[in-house]
Amino acid sequence: MYNYGTQFVVIGVGYIMVSPVTAYVFMPVYHRLALTSAYEYLEMRFNKWVRLIGCVIFTLHMITYLPIVVYAPALALNQVTGLDTYAAVSIIFAVCIFYTSVGGIKAVIWTDTFQVLMMFAGMMAVVFKGTVDVGGADFVWQKTVESGRAEFFNMNTDPRERHSFWTMTVGGSFLWIATYAASQAQIQRFLTVPTEKQAVRAIWINCIGLVALLLVCCWGGLVMYANYFDCDPLISGKVKASDQLLPLFVMDTMGSLPGMPGLFTAGIFSGSLSTVSTGLSSLAAITLKDFLIGAFKMELKDSRQASLAKWISLIYGIICFGIVFLVAQIGGVLQAALSVNGMVGGPILGLFSLGILIPWVNWKGAFSGGIVGLVFVGWMGFGAQVEAALGNLSYPKKLLSVAGCNCTTGVLPAPPLPGSYPDIFPLYAVSYMWYAPIGWCITTLIGIAVSWMTKFNDPREMDKRLFSPVLIAIMDKLPLSWQEKVNWPLKPAKKEGCENSGFEFEAENEKVQKSEDENTHKF
Repeated sequence: MYNYGTQFVVIGVGYIMVSPVTAYVFMPVYHRLALTSAYEYLEMRFNKWVRLIGCVIFTLHMITYLPIVVYAPALALNQVTGLDTYAAVSIIFAVCIFYTSVGGIKAVIWTDTFQVLMMFAGMMAVVFKGTVDVGGADFVWQKTVESGRAEFFNMNTDPRERHSFWTMTVGGSFLWIATYAASQAQIQRFLTVPTEKQAVRAIWINCIGLVALLLVCCWGGLVMYANYFDCDPLISGKVKASDQLLPLFVMDTMGSLPGMPGLFTAGIFSGSLSTVSTGLSSLAAITLKDFLIGAFKMELKDSRQASLAKWISLIYGIICFGIVFLVAQIGGVLQAALSVNGMVGGPILGLFSLGILIPWVNWKGAFSGGIVGLVFVGWMGFGAQVEAALGNLSYPKKLLSVAGCNCTTGVLPAPPLPGSYPDIFPLYAVSYMWYAPIGWCITTLIGIAVSWMTKFNDPREMDKRLFSPVLIAIMDKLPLSWQEKVNWPLKPAKKEGCENSGFEFEAENEKVQKSEDENTHKF
C-alpha cells in the first residue's frame, strides 16, 4: 500500500474464490478418505512416484517459505526493541519447534486460535491510533488520492504489470486455491474436525477472517503514508528496508504508550509462529507418512513415530534457520513469500486437479506435468530474483517526498513512466502473481498430453470417491451417449479400497452420497 498503492487489495477476490472451490470441490475428497497426509491421495489416484514428486515439491516449498515468514517479525522486533535480528529468528524457531514437537497438531490448532486474536489486536491497535493521530480517515484517503495510490481497476493485460486487476483476481485466486486446496499445511487443519459440515464451516469462517485482516493491513499501509507523506523514512535514511517501515511507524505513534509496542510485536510474531508451527507439523507428517512409511516401507510403531516427529521438526527447524541468512539478502518479504508460494503452488495444484477433476489422466502424465511445471516456473522465478539482485529488475514506486524532512540524505526515485517495463528477458519480467496460474496450466496441459500419448485411464476401473463430487454430478447429468464415449459410468465406491493402492475407505456409501448431494447443491 505504502510503496505501490491500493491495487493489491483486490487480491481479496482471490480470498473469496478460495472458499467454495476448496469446500465443495477438493475438501470432500480428502475428508472421505480420512487422510493423514494429503499426498496419500496422489498414490491412491496414481502411484507412489507421483506421491513422491508431490511430497518433494511441498518440502522444497516449506523450507524456502518458512524462513521468509520468520524474517519479517525478526525485523519488526529489531526495530522496536533493538534485539539482534538473528537472535529474534532463533527465538521464533526455538519456540515453534518446542510446542510443535511436544503437542503435535493439537498444539498447533490451539496456538493458532490464540495467535489470530493477537494478530487482529496488534494491527487494529496500530491502525486505530495511527488514523486518529494523522487527522482521521478523511485525511488518510485524501493523501491516498493526491499521491495516485487509489487504484483498484488497472485493467492493463500485460503480464509484466506487477499489480493489475487481472494479476490480483486471476493470479491471486490460483495462488490461494493452491494454498488451501493442495497444501498439506492447510489440508491437515480442516481434516482435524470430525465431519465435512464442520470443515466447510471452518473454511468459510476463515474466509471472513482473511478478508478482514487484509483490509486492516491495507488500511494500515495508507495510514503510514499519510503520516510520512512529506518525509519518506527510507529515502531520508531512518530505515534501511521497506519491511522496517511499519515497526518505525509503531514506535513513532505508540512508542510512548506502555505495552503498545509489545502488543504490536506479539501480533506480528503470532502470524509467524502460526505459519512456522503449521509448516513444521506438516513437514513432520509428510516425512513420516510419505517418505519413511510410504516410500521406504518402514514399519514404525506409534510411539516410535511420535519420537521421530520431534527430531524431524528439530532438523527442519535448523535447516530453515540456516536459510534465513539467504532471505536477508532478498528484500521485499511479501513479494518473496508470494513468489515462492506461486512457484510451487501452481504445479502442486495442477497435480491435485489432474487427479480430482480429470479422471482420464494417468500417472505418467501427472508425473511429467508436475516436473515440467515446477522446472519451468522455478526457472522464471529464480531468473527474476537474479535479475533483481543485479539491479536489472525493479518496479517504480508511487509518489514519495522528503520535502518535510529537516535533513535529507537520500535521493528521490524517478517518477514512474506509464507502460515502461524492465529491459530483460520477457519471462523474467512477468509479475510474480502469474507464477501460480502458469504453473497450473503447464502441469495440467502436459499431464493431459502425455496421458493421451501413453493411453488415457479408463475411469470405469477406478473408485468414484477419488473424484470431486462436483465433477461426478456434472458428468452424471450428461446424456448417456456422451458418457459412454468418455468411459464415464463409474462403478460404486468399494470399501476394500483402490485397486492400485490398498488404502481402505471407511465411510458408508449412503452417507457419502447424501453428503455429495448436499455439497453439490451448495456449490
